[in-house]
Amino acid sequence: MSKLKIALIGAGGIATSVHLPAYQKAHEHVEIVAVADVFEERAKKVAAEANIPHYFKDYEEMLDKVAIDAVSVCVPNKFHREATIKALEAGCHVLCEKPPSMNQVEAKEMEDAAVNAGKLLMYGFHYRFQSETQTAKRFIDAGEFGEIYSGRVHAIRRRGIPGWGVFTNKELQGGGPLIDIGVHMLDTALYLMGYPDPDVVLGKTHQQIGKQKGVGLLGEWDYKNFTVEDMAIGMITFKNGASLILESAFAANVEKNDLMQVSLMGNKGGADIFPLKMYQEKHETLIDITPAYVPQIHAHEKEILTFVDHCVTGNITSEFAKQGTSIQKIIDALYESAETGLAVHIK
Repeated sequence: MSKLKIALIGAGGIATSVHLPAYQKAHEHVEIVAVADVFEERAKKVAAEANIPHYFKDYEEMLDKVAIDAVSVCVPNKFHREATIKALEAGCHVLCEKPPSMNQVEAKEMEDAAVNAGKLLMYGFHYRFQSETQTAKRFIDAGEFGEIYSGRVHAIRRRGIPGWGVFTNKELQGGGPLIDIGVHMLDTALYLMGYPDPDVVLGKTHQQIGKQKGVGLLGEWDYKNFTVEDMAIGMITFKNGASLILESAFAANVEKNDLMQVSLMGNKGGADIFPLKMYQEKHETLIDITPAYVPQIHAHEKEILTFVDHCVTGNITSEFAKQGTSIQKIIDALYESAETGLAVHIK
């Protein structure tokens, strides 16, 4: 069987630190044939260092001139939709970095393009591939938690406003911590809950710390041009009766520097996921379960290998794309509610 021909759209940090090395480890099944970046010298440098035969400034030219089976889209959020749809229409499977897009309209267009092309569209939600997440999923699937009816999501940094990239630029990013790190924990919770259909969303955003100079644990940020929220809070209810509370912040006056956590509660058990600890009542006893051993998984590599496996085996499902549209609806609704002060009913 011939190797899957892979190309990278975008040659920045996420492409070179995550996608490229993971594909290289899967060299028995894939061959990286091209890379494109608007900064041509960067594409040229990555191509030379990784022994990639082709590099381009324009990814559309790359899609036209090189035989490609699948691409990783690693560009700022604003350009996810266009790059993904162009690649799908060119006959490529697509692994697009999170979040899916700038809004639910774009996400639905991407989903439809994948279905129409008969290609796989998957998103870079690597926390669902973490060892703890996968272990909890096995317990949930075995009925150990019963019906999961409530959850909490935290993605909070004490002073973790990124001092690089476009993370504080709303025009290019779409938002702040909610759409950047909150979306990771939100996806993890939804994945474990079976991705229930959202119903009503209430959200609130704050911009209290980002617009002033301060201590930056992730570099010095451009506080004068800080256009995103630095904290987002929300409540989501689902059509199956479940509910979820979300808190996400780039900067907040809290104890821990970095808290990424999903907590779930079911009528037979519950859990905190990072690190994994489970809670149940059995034999008239309240018990806490802390795993002595959890199979170790490199989440980013597992994400890439899952994408490759689906492409190679022809397991072309629309499930990932549909989930991307669903989570984008929730993000949109949280921002809309924060702007209007009203609860948003999702159709």
